[in-house]
Amino acid sequence: MLLTISKVLTGDLLKILCDMGHGDKIAIVDANFPANTNGKRVLQFPGIKADDLLKAILPLFPLDHVPEYAARLMDMDPKDKAAGMREPELWGIFSRIVSECHPGKRTGFVPRDDFYAWARDCYAVIQTGEERLYGNIILAKGVVK
Repeated sequence: MLLTISKVLTGDLLKILCDMGHGDKIAIVDANFPANTNGKRVLQFPGIKADDLLKAILPLFPLDHVPEYAARLMDMDPKDKAAGMREPELWGIFSRIVSECHPGKRTGFVPRDDFYAWARDCYAVIQTGEERLYGNIILAKGVVK
């Protein structure tokens, strides 16, 4: 273990975060996400909630300043919306964590099917044990100033 670094971060994850370059993306996904189908590099964190992992990563991870949204959430499927599904609780939690760690940064949305395509293009997919629905977020790495 290391001082001031969350105990949920492993050496493998820290190496991935360090090796990523400006504009590279990382997906933090829930337990239902088809990570091995959609990820080039997949790390498994089955005992960790997605928001806990996001809280551990963001203090170490510069968010990109180029896109309007450096953090993107998977939007609800139109069928879920039509069925009256309520907004996933994690959306608000993720947005709060992003803005607390990186003031001025906001979260945007990616349609569900597009999110899968984006995940295939990510540097890595980090699968958590998150069971709350739509617990998926993609982060774009910025530069260290």
